[in-house]
Amino acid sequence: MVRKNRALYVETTVRADIDEIWRLTQTPQLHSRWDLRFSLIAPEAEQSADDSPSRFRYERRLPFHTIRGTGVSLGERTGARGARTSALVFSTRDPLSPLASGRGYWRYLPNADGSTTFTTGYDYVPFAGRAGALLDRIVLRRVVWWMTAWSFDRLRIWAETGTPPESWPIASVAAFWRAERPKASRCRSRPARAARDHDAMSDAPASLAGLVHE
Repeated sequence: MVRKNRALYVETTVRADIDEIWRLTQTPQLHSRWDLRFSLIAPEAEQSADDSPSRFRYERRLPFHTIRGTGVSLGERTGARGARTSALVFSTRDPLSPLASGRGYWRYLPNADGSTTFTTGYDYVPFAGRAGALLDRIVLRRVVWWMTAWSFDRLRIWAETGTPPESWPIASVAAFWRAERPKASRCRSRPARAARDHDAMSDAPASLAGLVHE
């Protein structure tokens, strides 16, 4: 699935047009409904233009603690062949967060049959120094990949069938008799026909390098 010390990559193809996938992923209130990594995403101010960076805050609620952080994102709709991208940087000062900071992107590619190929590549720095790095190599990075891929498949189901993501809480992972439930295994963990030395961040938009999170 995930090779250690490498940026994470997730890819899925959704039988829905690019405008719908953009709406479900770029609207903060909708994003937090399907993405297991977030409980809340809220803009810090109204975005002045489509091509300007947008600052936001995020939360991940745990049983006895809520992780809070902030980030900056930038969406672009003018890629080749109708592709769109969204770049992101984030960080938190919460020592209980397994992810201290990170950066990544979403890429949306419309297909001739009306479907959309939706991909992400991102990397992060774990908290807790060497101990955190060791835990990340052993288990955390695989868990983060699984959470991302499972969320992507929950998004796919929502876009294709209209079934709200709340119909598939995390407990539904154990509902093995329901073949239609979200599954991380439906997603790719690396690009098709990728070169041996291909890294998930190789496909990052140029705008990612210019994003600064203070």
